[in-house]
Amino acid sequence: MPLLKEPHPPPQAPRPWILPSLFAAFNVMLLVLFSGLFFAFPCRWLAQNGEWAFPIITGLLFVLTFFSLISLNFSDPGILHRGSKEQGPMMVHVVWVNHRAFRLQWCQQCCFYRPPRTYHCPWCNICVEDFDHHCMWVNNCIGHRNFRFFMLLVLSLCLYLGTILVTCLIFLLRTSHLPFSTDKVVAVVVAVPAAGFLVPLFLLLLIQAVSVSAAERSHEGKCRYLQEYNPFDRGCASNWYLAICAPLGPKYMAEAVWLQRVVERDWVSMQNLHFPTFPASHSTPVLPRPGSGCQPQPLALYKAGKGLPGSGEAVFFQEVGPELWGGGLGRAPTP
Repeated sequence: MPLLKEPHPPPQAPRPWILPSLFAAFNVMLLVLFSGLFFAFPCRWLAQNGEWAFPIITGLLFVLTFFSLISLNFSDPGILHRGSKEQGPMMVHVVWVNHRAFRLQWCQQCCFYRPPRTYHCPWCNICVEDFDHHCMWVNNCIGHRNFRFFMLLVLSLCLYLGTILVTCLIFLLRTSHLPFSTDKVVAVVVAVPAAGFLVPLFLLLLIQAVSVSAAERSHEGKCRYLQEYNPFDRGCASNWYLAICAPLGPKYMAEAVWLQRVVERDWVSMQNLHFPTFPASHSTPVLPRPGSGCQPQPLALYKAGKGLPGSGEAVFFQEVGPELWGGGLGRAPTP
């Protein structure tokens, strides 16, 4: 059995977490503070003068925004739990995803081979399935299990801030004939930051909508496999369904990563395979395509259609067909 030792950088020390946590808590308090000022002054004046539609609509949007913010703060982004420290990067693991070969990268901190689109966050010191980015505003990673909460937060913030801005402008127009008062000062103080945050949040919402439609990830940038075609792209409608509506499944609560647990007997042993040695910087080695005569069997530990619970892999590999020789380590293209 060939043993291929991979060069890997020394493990990085985890970054401090106190300041990012305080910053995330400050953002929650900032939302509550400005909302309290808005409801206590300009919104109260409108309600006292019979304009009940404004406090009702903004109140519902505030509840939705606050719920999505708290949910995202304490949500599980899709953490893959650490493997055994006795295990090491001794072999080259390759999986096929939609006719494209992916070489699994060894995570020195978590001690297992990362599936495609799994990334080790240096801020949280964890490996996150289907990693998109680390959000400093909530001090949490955005991945497979909480991406829908992130989209809900951005959408609700855009609606809430837009409603606050419109309400404050209407209040200033309705009270233009009245003398200068505290209500007007608070309306201006609330409207200015609302307008300042609304523009970048709306641009972020558009960028994320385009990324979801194309099944892309923020941290990937211009990856090599995206230059030709994206193997994780299943069409706009399917991409949105997988990102927003698809069942998440159970969490990964095992102490050792279940991605590397042998459950079948009919996998080809590594001693019968002939893989070329790839440098550590190559993440997508060029391997013979299906039907080309020499058909390497990737070292996979789950059969196609019998993937990890909750990963969505089973649906994806069943649709791809038998050309994927056991791509069970790869996860379905869930944004």
